[in-house]
Parts: sequence; structure tokens; C-alpha cells
Amino acid sequence: MADLDLTGKTALVTGASRGLGRSMALSLAKAGAHVLALARTPGALEELDDAVREAGGTASLIPLDLVEGDGIERLAEALTGRFEALDILILNAAVLGELAPLPDIDPKVWNHTLDLNVTANWRLIRALDPLLRRAKRADVIGMTSNVGGNSSRAFWGSYAISKAALEMLLETYAEETIRTEIEVSLIDPGAMRTDMRALAMPGEDPNTLPSPDEIIPVLHHVLTREKADPIRVSRKDFQA
Repeated sequence: MADLDLTGKTALVTGASRGLGRSMALSLAKAGAHVLALARTPGALEELDDAVREAGGTASLIPLDLVEGDGIERLAEALTGRFEALDILILNAAVLGELAPLPDIDPKVWNHTLDLNVTANWRLIRALDPLLRRAKRADVIGMTSNVGGNSSRAFWGSYAISKAALEMLLETYAEETIRTEIEVSLIDPGAMRTDMRALAMPGEDPNTLPSPDEIIPVLHHVLTREKADPIRVSRKDFQA
């Protein structure tokens, strides 16, 4: 992303402390954006901040559980008081849920999966929409999956259904903002070397999978896309 200049831009990345979120947050900071790094784990956020500083970038750390209380609304209020606009919003935080037949999924796990993967993202859009509309160009990017987005798979019910809902959420938002300067995109990273992938596929050799850093060219692409381009981008299709 060396050729992408985000100087003066503000970017909020959820799930920023590890995996894809960390790679994207660090790359945005390297490109000049001030990164608002949101995650539940303060220690991992501090490690990200060290990496951002080493790269010459800046970040604000936001330790927050997106499904607890009114934290999202309070965050939006705080950001509105500090920043003129929000230029980039990356909806990356997600949970795998329970890999089990639909009748066997624990109701608490089901609710938490939908709360984080869908409802929290709706609340973020709802709360941050005014800040996004103040940007000269605002990018809202959701991280999705082939499972749920394009196909169904046995035992992946809670995760797949939440991703299908996320895609419709963002496609609807794209339609509602088509006459604004808000660009909405979906990125399907495919199988990558992340903690979630390891949880889903415990017998898989992670060294056979791409590093999370390989999502960066796709991120660059969606940050420069036009409204006429397809909203959904797959890393595999992009590389092909």
C-alpha cells in the first residue's frame, strides 16, 4: 500500500488486535491514516500500537466489547467530539460460533454470534453514519466469507447465517447511500492463517495458508474502487 496516500484520513478497524484486523490496521497507518484500533484485548492493542509507532504511524486504542451495553453509542459520541469525519470503517470483528447441527447449537452461542457478527455492525453503521457522511469519501468495508455469502455448509449454521445477514446489511446500506460519497464494499478473504481458521480447522497445517498480510492488495483495491464496481471482492478472484 505504499502508493496509497491516506494522510489526514481517519480509519476505524474493529477486531484490530489480531489476524486480518491487525494487518489492515497496520497497513492503513503505514499509508498515513490515523487508525482507531478497536478490540477487546488491551494487551494485543498495545502490541499493535508499538508496531504502528515503529512504522511511523499513529493510532488510538479502543478496548471495547462490541456486544456489551451502549459502548458503541458512547464511542460514536466521543468520536464526534474529536474528529470532523470518519473516512474508513472496517467491520472485521467476528466470532465463529458453534460448528454443530442447527438443532444442537446452544442458544447463547447463537445469540452471541448474531449479536457480534450482525447486530453490532448495524449499530456501528447507525451510530457512525453522520460521521461517515461528513467525509469527502467514506469507505465502509465488511469482512465476509464464501460460507454464507455464496454457499451453505452443514454444521456452519450460526456463522454462515450471520455472514449472509451481514452481506445483506451492507448491500442495503450501499443502496441507501448510492447518492452520497459513501462507498460500501465486502471482502471475502478466503482461507487464511488466522485464529478463527485454526479454531474451525484444527487439523489443518497453518503454514499451508496465506498470511493475513496478503489481504492488503485487496484492501487497496476496495479503497480505490468506484461505485460501479461490484460491491463484493474475493481475494482469490482478485488475484486471479
